Order: sequence, then structure tokens, then C-alpha cells
Amino acid sequence: MTALHSPDHWAVYNAAQPGRGVRALCREVLALAGPGAGRQAVDLGCGAGVESAALLAAGWRVHAVDGEPATPSLVRATAGGEGGDALSVAVVPFADLVLPPADLLYAGYSLPYASPDDFPRVWTEIRRALRPGAWLAMNLFDVHDSFAGTIDGTFLTRPEAEALFDGLDVVEVREEDEDGESFSGPKHWHVFDVLARVPR
Repeated sequence: MTALHSPDHWAVYNAAQPGRGVRALCREVLALAGPGAGRQAVDLGCGAGVESAALLAAGWRVHAVDGEPATPSLVRATAGGEGGDALSVAVVPFADLVLPPADLLYAGYSLPYASPDDFPRVWTEIRRALRPGAWLAMNLFDVHDSFAGTIDGTFLTRPEAEALFDGLDVVEVREEDEDGESFSGPKHWHVFDVLARVPR
């Protein structure tokens, strides 16, 4: 397997994120879930905390999780004055992931970077943490995404991706299959954008 990312890739990537817009999938799940009203959200693979800040602004309590050591200071800086006691930040690798009970979980382009060895336990932990009625929004990579074979990540066929959501109410699965740009340069994106909810 060739190395796609340099050792400092995520530190450089996260440092470049403040100032970008909130990703569309996060905006969509916020619209579906309504005002947070103090409910608990998880931003899994939060990076610089752009989506964490959007969740806080919508009234959610937010537990932001990432594996990069600089995450706490970066997320709190991005959140500005929004955080306070409503924001907790954890630096945890996927292999050690433990989540609080959650009413919303957003995982923006993060789960594909869980190794195939870690992914089953991570997915079990996600399902365990979701309360009845909780919302779930995430991006998953198909086996034909051009990152497949370049990172120690998890790539899924559409049937494999859909099987993860057995027992949930799937609102939408969108499939993106096109050439485009990434932070690392040109790539072929083959991504599933998923919105789902735990039955009450």
C-alpha cells in the first residue's frame, strides 16, 4: 500500500479548515433534527470544529472527537464564545473510541479513515451510543473511490454500506461518483452520503 498522506497531513488539513462553510450534510441533519435545545450531539472526526460550532450555534451540547493532538485548542478557537460548558473535546484514536449517549451523530468524511480492523468496533460503539430517535449523518467511501488502496481505511460496496443501517429509518442515501478535487489533489470521489434515524 502506498502512503497517500504525509505524517503531518491531518494537522495541516485541520489548520486550513477554519473559515470554510459548514458542510451540506451537517446543515441537512440540523434542519431535520430541529433546535438542539440542550440535546447531546457527537461530531466524530471533528477536525477544526467547523461543524461542531454549527451544532453549538443550533443549541446542541457537543462532544467533539478527533485523533489529532491539537484538536482541543483548534475546536475551541473555531467555536469562539459558543462552547463553554456545552462543548467537550476528546483526542481519541478510533481504536479506543468511547462515546456518550447521543441524540445526533455527525461523521463528516471521517469513518473511511478507520482501519478495517477498527471499523466493526467503531460501528458497534456508534450504534450503542445512539438514543431512540437519534439522528445520524455520515459519509462513507465506496470500494471504487480512488483513495482505496492508498490508506489503511474502510471502503464499502453499496450493499455493505446499506447493511450497516439495518434497523434504522434511512431518510436518504446519496451516491457521488465523479472526479473532483481533494485537499491532497485530484481524485475520483465515490461516496455515500447517509441520513438516518433511530426508531423511537
